Amino acid sequence: MSTTPDFIEYVCEQIAGVGALRSKKMFGEYMIYVEDKPALLICDNTVYIKRLEALAAVMQNTDIGIPYPGAKPHYILDIDDAEFSKKIIRCLEPLLSLPQPRKKKS
Repeated sequence: MSTTPDFIEYVCEQIAGVGALRSKKMFGEYMIYVEDKPALLICDNTVYIKRLEALAAVMQNTDIGIPYPGAKPHYILDIDDAEFSKKIIRCLEPLLSLPQPRKKKS
């Protein structure tokens, strides 16, 4: 089952106010960008966050899952808890980097 556009809209509503948000569909799933930085991976209507050392203490009681075959384990964010989700994104956003532009093929 792939992620539904309604779920993406719900995720964005839950984290509204943490910065400029946009989503991008990739292979039937989505990436949510905060301030143009890739922040949340959405697969099968589940919100995943990269496991970073800086988040270990605040995410210690959350589930861990694999968003797609071959992926590294990620934290699963309880997006229904809007305040906690915003707190996590505020901690995460400064740690993220802007995607590197792709080189043009000659």
